[in-house]
Amino acid sequence: MPDLRGLAVACALLGAPAGAHAQATAHAAPPPAPSPIDELRARGLEFPVEGVSTTDLRDNFSAARGRGRKHQALDILAPRGTPVVAVEDGTIRRLSLANGGGGVVVYQADPDDRYVYYYAHLERWAEGLAEGDAVTRGQVIGYVGTSGNAPPDTPHLHFAIYRLEPGSRGWHGSPLNPYEVLL
Repeated sequence: MPDLRGLAVACALLGAPAGAHAQATAHAAPPPAPSPIDELRARGLEFPVEGVSTTDLRDNFSAARGRGRKHQALDILAPRGTPVVAVEDGTIRRLSLANGGGGVVVYQADPDDRYVYYYAHLERWAEGLAEGDAVTRGQVIGYVGTSGNAPPDTPHLHFAIYRLEPGSRGWHGSPLNPYEVLL
């Protein structure tokens, strides 16, 4: 059994009953879980477009889109053909060639299948990239373009982050602001 005399003396000097410290420790609530934004910031994600600086970014997550929609992503302007890289290790969940919307798209899950990174308006995927592939942080997965409904004279990466519900095997979830994560 531990010697509690030192604790009793310290409590007495502070004017607290001898069992107060142990009682307070036993009933203290656990610290709150970090928010998804804070969790992703702590991971120090790789910037998704080579050669672009965070100082070049503008927060356009809440920008209005047609039919009352919100943007819910971050547009990162870069010259056509600029490499787009995986922001962290993970798995390619889906590759899509949508005629409209995002155009040439990569959906990448994080290592824990809790978040999905969405890379859209690509010119093309990296050669050999396939659904189910494991990718590593910084690996080239595609190239900036204007596919889908992107303006043809404004090459950019449309980058979104989705938080998945526990047990989700899809690729859509609750959108998070990438601007807040990357800065």
